[in-house]
Amino acid sequence: MSTPTADPDDMHSLTALAVVVEAPEHLSLNRVALTPPGEDDLVVDVEWSGISTGTERLLFTGRMPPFPGLGYPLIPGYESVGRVVHAGTRCQRRVGERVFVPGARCFGELRGLFGGAASRLVVPDPRATPIDEDVGERGVLLALAATAQHALADPHSTTPDLIVGHGVLGRLLARLTLLRDGAAPPVVWERNPQRMGGAQGYRVVHPDQDERRDYRAIYDVSGDAGCLDDLIGRLGHGGEIVLAGFYPQSLRFTYPPAFMREARIRIAAEWREPDLLAVRRLLDAGSLDLDGLITHRSDAHQAPAAYRTAFDDPSCLKMILDWRSNS
Repeated sequence: MSTPTADPDDMHSLTALAVVVEAPEHLSLNRVALTPPGEDDLVVDVEWSGISTGTERLLFTGRMPPFPGLGYPLIPGYESVGRVVHAGTRCQRRVGERVFVPGARCFGELRGLFGGAASRLVVPDPRATPIDEDVGERGVLLALAATAQHALADPHSTTPDLIVGHGVLGRLLARLTLLRDGAAPPVVWERNPQRMGGAQGYRVVHPDQDERRDYRAIYDVSGDAGCLDDLIGRLGHGGEIVLAGFYPQSLRFTYPPAFMREARIRIAAEWREPDLLAVRRLLDAGSLDLDGLITHRSDAHQAPAAYRTAFDDPSCLKMILDWRSNS
């Protein structure tokens, strides 16, 4: 396999094709200038990037709550896999390595939030995580896998016995739960019949078919801001609700039912480097299965249509853009 390399003489005139959200509901594919790399930076030619139906949908629709770096125009995306084509003199990564990159801020006046949906990225060396060649396009799922791992990793957490939502994050959370010592298979709630299938060792049911009201730990990845009263009513005494999704509206709940159960509510925020390293170890060991989660693929030139499909088609679990012919 031959690996392309970037010409060191061209490092001050790098450009890339990038998905640009010009304003809410206005998305295009534009060529943009990149910040020249320094001694601690890598240049990565992106092969695939994923489309998030959570945060990226909120950015596209203009419903994203106040968030650091928010503003338009912006370049979205935090799920990119590519190959290093240039490495600064102080970098540990080397030319030719395939890496996962959770976004970049290398677009000058354009905001990178989160800046991964582009054909080429300039990133600090520590931001790139090497992945095995065999992982290929499935590497875009590392961000969601690390998010699920972060929700589980709290030392005081209880392993979920109910997961709400059977999208990619819910499926990864269920798969990681099954890898924990002594964990029983969780129940997963899903309302959309097109997402009921694909369970691996656990049961997926519609909430109306579940009469249990003694769950110890309910992990919600639905993003539904109106879920709390229903979930509190399904807890046993002293049970915990973990909010592992992202919620654009205010979260409210009726206090007396929570009071009577002495319910606990925990928020699982963004993943950290130890979470990413943990899922990579599971992946390298063959323990974590990422198959069956990428359902749709599109050439990056068709990005506007691909985003619409990712946001509007309930059969689309994960859409990825293929950048390999668009550098």
